Amino acid sequence: MDIKRAKQEIEDTVKAYLAKDPLGEYAIPAIRQRPILLMGPPGIGKTQVMEQVARDCGVALVAYTITHHTRQSAVGLPFIRQRHYGDKDVSVTEYTMSEIIASVYAKMEATGLSEGILFIDEINCVSETLAPTMLQFLQCKTFGNQAVPAGWVIVAAGNPPEYNKSVRDFDIVTLDRVRRMDITPDLGVWKEYARAAHIHSAILSYLELHPQNFYQINADVDGTQFVTARGWEDLSNLLDTYETLGLKADEDLIRQYLQHQKIAEDFAAYLDLYYKYRDDYGVEEILAGQVKPAVYARLLQAPFDERLSLVSLLLSGLETRFSASRQADGVADACYAFLREAKKAFATLPDDLPDGPSTLFAQMIADYDAATQKKQASGLLSREERSIRLRAYASLREWEGELRRANAAGTQEAFDLLRNQFNTLADARDAAQERASAALEAAFDFMEQAFEESQEMVVFVTELTLSPAAHAFITETGCERYFQYNKDLLLDHRKAALQRELNAEQQRSGGI
Repeated sequence: MDIKRAKQEIEDTVKAYLAKDPLGEYAIPAIRQRPILLMGPPGIGKTQVMEQVARDCGVALVAYTITHHTRQSAVGLPFIRQRHYGDKDVSVTEYTMSEIIASVYAKMEATGLSEGILFIDEINCVSETLAPTMLQFLQCKTFGNQAVPAGWVIVAAGNPPEYNKSVRDFDIVTLDRVRRMDITPDLGVWKEYARAAHIHSAILSYLELHPQNFYQINADVDGTQFVTARGWEDLSNLLDTYETLGLKADEDLIRQYLQHQKIAEDFAAYLDLYYKYRDDYGVEEILAGQVKPAVYARLLQAPFDERLSLVSLLLSGLETRFSASRQADGVADACYAFLREAKKAFATLPDDLPDGPSTLFAQMIADYDAATQKKQASGLLSREERSIRLRAYASLREWEGELRRANAAGTQEAFDLLRNQFNTLADARDAAQERASAALEAAFDFMEQAFEESQEMVVFVTELTLSPAAHAFITETGCERYFQYNKDLLLDHRKAALQRELNAEQQRSGGI
């Protein structure tokens, strides 16, 4: 199955295992809660899936790569305890608490969450001394003489033997006690994740042109060459940061992430072209409604991959604006909710209490920050949610400073000052939305002039539909031309035609 299907099954399993009967007991007894065993190639996204499942289910997550552990850290250290059995005292070997079990209890204490997922990665790659412990763990849900706490779902992951020579096969007794899911790479599914995770547009554009290069593991006389989903995502993060710093990623650097020589060479060449297209066509000028006259003439002679790259660059520019608008909207919503709570709290203060509003407001901000830290420690915040809360916190701190400097005479005066601060924030939100809307209209103007209802327009409208940020923005603010094109164009039919054209282009260019 693909990783998306696996995620849904794991999420459903967690909900089922944690469901309780009318008496408050787990509906499925712990002994019948089979651990989930994910088997799939490396770098496919198993860990990211576990983070998403834990966040969606509102439970804690403790993740371990078991190959980093020894038998002592997994089981605990032995010690001698005196016991009285029958009519004599005897020395008995017991064990300290497993580091892994201790981490579960520590997570419960730190987050306040009593239920969660214990994720053990690379479980079939352990050392010979640790292998029996792993079998015991899967069969009995214990490490040494300590059991995994009730309310914690066990998920383990491993690599098939064709990807790792050190793997150990599980016996039938063990396999009969787990739920095994075999996962295969799927570019279409990964792209859904990639859009939400804001994977670099050059990577998405390249894989649209060369889907066969998404995931490869090849062994030859020179060793194993490979490229994985993890490699693409890590490279994406690096490219984003390099662009911010004004640095250039060359082929040698790319090869450190894409450890497949031909694919690394091919992508490095494509990335250079991608940046060249961005500058030559003036993507930012297009989105500002200021198209260079020579652009349309050049497009008439441009090959399909160049035209598709330009569409990708336009979508990337729009995505940046949509995300900025969404962030600004989220920050405004968070601050508005905070302001409503502050108004209620101010109503409880005596009017003549010195510094009452500013002191109370400062305490509320500290509580907000503490709640953010706790949610982050629990793994319950996505990257976007965390960013919104941190930006909201920064705005609230600025408001607190203004409140103290104003030395408001009473609660009403203090609240009026805070309301004015919020109005400024709301104006910034509206400005971000207007910039995104204007860029979207300019992009449609250009697309209509350059491509009309061609395959490029199909790609453009389709990607706007599939992008979470674009879809959310257009749903909220509207875009008449988007809805018209989305209605008129037979997307499924056109997508199939596009794939045929891509395949033909690849054959002509002799791509990898």
